Formats: sequence, C-alpha cells, structure tokens
Amino acid sequence: MSIFMHVIFVCWGNICRSPAAEATFRKLVNESDMAENLTCDSVGTINSHAGNPPDPRMQRAAKARGIETGGRSRMVTKRDFEEADWLLTMDEFNFSELNQLCPDDRFRSKIRPFCDFVSSSAKEVPDPYYGGASGFEVVLDLLEDGCIGLLSELSGNP
Repeated sequence: MSIFMHVIFVCWGNICRSPAAEATFRKLVNESDMAENLTCDSVGTINSHAGNPPDPRMQRAAKARGIETGGRSRMVTKRDFEEADWLLTMDEFNFSELNQLCPDDRFRSKIRPFCDFVSSSAKEVPDPYYGGASGFEVVLDLLEDGCIGLLSELSGNP
C-alpha cells in the first residue's frame, strides 16, 4: 500500500469507545506492514470531558487484551475534518452530531459509521459508560472486529 490514510474515531465524550478504537487500530496497524501508511486519532462530539484520560474501566478492560489506551479527551475541530480521510462514528447519534458539526459540505463524505467494517450485523457500538464491566467487553469485541475489517479494507484485502 502506497496510499497514506488518516482515520479518526468518533464517539460522544472521547473517553470510552473512540480512544479504545484508536488504541485497537494503532496496535493492529503497528503489527502489520502498513504502519508507515496509516495514522489514527480519536475525538468526541462534546467538550465536557476535555483533557480527561480514557475512562479507567475502559483502560482496564483494554489492557487485559494487551491494548494500551492513552491520550486526552478532546472535541472534534475543523482541522480534523480537513486532515482526516475518514471520521468513523460509533453510533447513529454520533453520526448525526458529527454531520451537524461538519464545517463544510465537502467533508461530509468522510463521515462513516464504524460498524460498516464490523463483520456482524451490529449497527452501533453501544456506549458502555453507564453500564457494568460486561459492556466494556462487548465494546472491545466490536472494536477489534471492526478494526480488523477496516485494516483489511485499507490494505486492499476485504
């Protein structure tokens, strides 16, 4: 692959799903032969968690799978729309919000549902924030599946 791609994962507060998706995808990319061609980041559609690290429950669940989450929560910016090739949303609400926040119609085609890359019939990655530990496991299962599908598509091996 000689194409460079920048993917941004998007959820509501950028403390659970999107940072875990970013970390999962980064791990897969680094284990592949495409590390020089793919970069990723994560953002939220709200600013209320700005500067916070990923949710400790998500950090624990991801770490148990060998996935190191990091970074600090931030809200999507105009620059993200300009620099990303794709902005992948975790659910329909995030998709709708991101479209409302989109600063220019020419960027709308970059906004896609993350579940387009999941092999199951899942239409959304559920927000685990208000649930128990099992919700984080469900999310990580979906993220791993979708990130594998995304990497496969980007490598030309769908």
